Amino acid sequence: MYNSQCKIKNRLLQLCIVHCAFIIAGCSIPSLEKPECTQARDAVKQFYSFHFGNDMHPTAENLKMRQRYLTENFYKKLMVDATGLPPTKIDYFTFSEEPPKTFKIGKCEAAQPNKANVQVQIYWRDDTKTVQKEVNVEAVNQKDVWLIDDVHQVSN
Repeated sequence: MYNSQCKIKNRLLQLCIVHCAFIIAGCSIPSLEKPECTQARDAVKQFYSFHFGNDMHPTAENLKMRQRYLTENFYKKLMVDATGLPPTKIDYFTFSEEPPKTFKIGKCEAAQPNKANVQVQIYWRDDTKTVQKEVNVEAVNQKDVWLIDDVHQVSN
């Protein structure tokens, strides 16, 4: 009798687990964002994670390390600026001399299937306050790879 009760309880437990799995799978939240935005957002996040994790000073050497994330035209434009006179101390990707502490990827708009504008929120924090700035990153899809084609400062 005890053995048959254990078998019944085990079967009920298995049915509950399977039932819960179907409910969870059926209740997933659909993504309302265009696939272009999702892909562009991921590429911009990867770039800014790399950028914040390394030396952010605008030098030709540091720019070369970021080349894989940039379109060829944007990279060439920035290299001309990096090797031009006088040297700048303003970071191309945050529009600041002082390195920020963190960033957050904001909204995305994709008017075309191969182009998206991604908002990046940048934060500086000290003991007394937090300062936020925004930049808009223009990302383009070239040969199934999303690359940064331009960065614009958002006026506050």
